[in-house]
Amino acid sequence: MMPAGEDSVEPAPALRGTGDLGLIIERATGSVLVVETTDREVLGRVTGLGDLSHASVVYSRDGRYGYVFGRDGGLTKVDLLTRSVVNRVLQSGNSIGGAISQDGRHVAVSNYEPGGVKVFDSRTLEEVADIPATYVADDGSSRRSKTVGLVDAPGNFFVFSLFDAGQIWTLDMGAAAGMNVTRYDAGEAPYDALITPDGRYYIAGLFGEDGLSLLDLWNPEEGVQEILPGYGKGEQQMPVYKMPHLEGWAIADGRAFVPAVGHHQVLVADMNNWSLEDRIPVQGQPVFVMASPDNRQIWVSFAHPRNDVVQVIDSRTREIIRTLEPGEAVLHMEFTPRGEEVWISARDSNRVTVYNTRTLEPVTRLEAEKPSGIFFTNRAHALGL
Repeated sequence: MMPAGEDSVEPAPALRGTGDLGLIIERATGSVLVVETTDREVLGRVTGLGDLSHASVVYSRDGRYGYVFGRDGGLTKVDLLTRSVVNRVLQSGNSIGGAISQDGRHVAVSNYEPGGVKVFDSRTLEEVADIPATYVADDGSSRRSKTVGLVDAPGNFFVFSLFDAGQIWTLDMGAAAGMNVTRYDAGEAPYDALITPDGRYYIAGLFGEDGLSLLDLWNPEEGVQEILPGYGKGEQQMPVYKMPHLEGWAIADGRAFVPAVGHHQVLVADMNNWSLEDRIPVQGQPVFVMASPDNRQIWVSFAHPRNDVVQVIDSRTREIIRTLEPGEAVLHMEFTPRGEEVWISARDSNRVTVYNTRTLEPVTRLEAEKPSGIFFTNRAHALGL
C-alpha cells in the first residue's frame, strides 16, 4: 500500500541513447531486428517492411531513425527506440539502395524501375525531387537508366552511376537556384560505387570492362579518370555469381583493397596514383572486402558456391591469417564502432555470429530469420554509409 497522503507515481520509462544500436535485415520475412552491441542482444523486431531481398539502411543524424530501402521500391522510416514504423512510402517498382544528405535533411533512393533517383524530406518522407536519369540510346531514343552506387558527398551532394548509360551524375542539393545535375562519362556498365572516407574520390566499378572509374570531387572539371585498367589481362575470368559490393571496399594504410570482378583475387591499389600494386589470392569471388576500424585487418566474404567462409587478411603482410566458418550463405559483415568485434550474418543458418577481432574467435551467436545486411548507427556519422 502507498503511505497515506502520497500519490501513485508511474515508473519512469528507461532512457537510453542510440549509439550502440543497429538494425539487422531479415530478408525473407520483411522485418528488421533492433540490436544492441554492448550486450550483444536483440531488443525487438519491426515487421511490415515489404521485400527486403536486397535491402540497406542509412540513419538520421541522431541515430534514432533508420531509413530502410527495400527491393520493392519501399522506403521505410523505423524508430529504433520505440521499435516501430514511423512512415513508409512505395516510391518505385524496383530500387537498389539509397543515401542521406550530409545535413540530414534529404533521403535519396536509387531506382532500377522506372530508373532514376528520387529525393525525400527525411522528416516526413514527402517527395522533394524526381531525377529520371534519362539518356540518349544508340538508336537515338530517350531512355531511363538503372541507377546504382548512390552515395552522399560533402556539400550536400548526391553522386550516383547510370548502369545503362555508362555515366556518373552529381546532384547538388544546395545549389542557390535549386538542384543542379552534372553528368560525366564513366565507362561501360558501372554496377556499384563507393566514396572514400574523406569524401574526395567517387569510384565506380565497371562490369563491362576490366577497370574502374574515378571522379575527383575536389577537381570535378577534370572529368572521370580510368584506374586499374586491364587488371584481368591474360587471366581466365571466373563465373560471376554475385556482383561485389563496393561500399565494402577497404581503405587501409594509403591502399585500396578491391574485389576483382570475375577473379579470385583482392586487388591492392596505391591511392597516391591509383596504380595496381599487388594481387592477393583468395578462395573465391570476393563480395565484401572490408577493413577493420584500425585498418590492421581486411575481412573478405564470398559469392556462391563458396560463400560459407570468411577470410581475414593482415593488411601489412597481405597474407591470409585465418579462414572462418560463420555459417551457410554469409551475406554481410559489420564492425562495432571501435572495431573490437565484427558481426557476420549467415542467411541459411539463420544466425548472426559475433567474432572478437583480436582473437578471431566467436563470442556469441544470435538467432535471426534469414539475416542479410547488418547496419549499426555509427554509420550516421560517416560519409557514404
